[in-house]
Amino acid sequence: MKSDFDSFHGTILKNSSVAGLTLTETAYAPNLSLPGHSHQSSYFCFVLQGSFTETYGKRFRDCSSSTLIFHPAGEMHSDCFHATSRCFNLKIDAQWLDRIRDCKATLTEPADFRNDILLRLTTRLYKEFCNLDELSSLVIEGLTLEIIAETFRHALKGRAQQHPPHWLAQARELLRDRFRENLSLASVAQAVGVHETHLSREFRRYYSCTVGEYVRHLRIEYACRLLSASNASLAEIALAAGFFDQSHFARNFKWQTGMTPHEYRRIWQSR
Repeated sequence: MKSDFDSFHGTILKNSSVAGLTLTETAYAPNLSLPGHSHQSSYFCFVLQGSFTETYGKRFRDCSSSTLIFHPAGEMHSDCFHATSRCFNLKIDAQWLDRIRDCKATLTEPADFRNDILLRLTTRLYKEFCNLDELSSLVIEGLTLEIIAETFRHALKGRAQQHPPHWLAQARELLRDRFRENLSLASVAQAVGVHETHLSREFRRYYSCTVGEYVRHLRIEYACRLLSASNASLAEIALAAGFFDQSHFARNFKWQTGMTPHEYRRIWQSR
């Protein structure tokens, strides 16, 4: 089954064509299952709210708030939504692909990203989409180029690296399971049986960030889900996500997303 944004699955909340790009916000009901389908154009999907499991080929990915997914043209995938979900989609047409064809790296395979820089850029792009004015075309074009450049950079790094050792994958999984706790580098290293210096060096080499930066991203990702789907106070969210207090949370949130927690909640819950 082939489709494009004119016949996109789910409910289209808003659709705009700006700077030769198509930007679309879509909503999906809980327990909705979409059969295998593909799209005529390459596009990015940024998960605004909710969670779903996506199957593509023989692989699958768990998608939650703040995940950015790249779908190449013609990629067959299916989706199972676990909760009420919203996505922000950015379609890249043939004209845009021609503009970037001379780059040393191109995205031709499905990919997903949980990256601080991409989170900030895509959040700013969505904010611009929600508040279009006479300068939005220029802003959207610039942000799209930055997003593409950052995904290319990750593609290049991924090709230059082998698969991480088993113990390093275990360390990252431990961090994903216990990111709200006050873990030390030494305790994580001990849990996987390596020296903390070795863990620190190899973690940055394979994942392009420090252990602390990764934990901070996981906490912000978790806070984004709470801000968009609950009425909990900022102080409650700060403690639930593992931050010392509301002030510490607000500073980190503004640095990673480019907006305050209040601004984020207002945009996400107003849709």
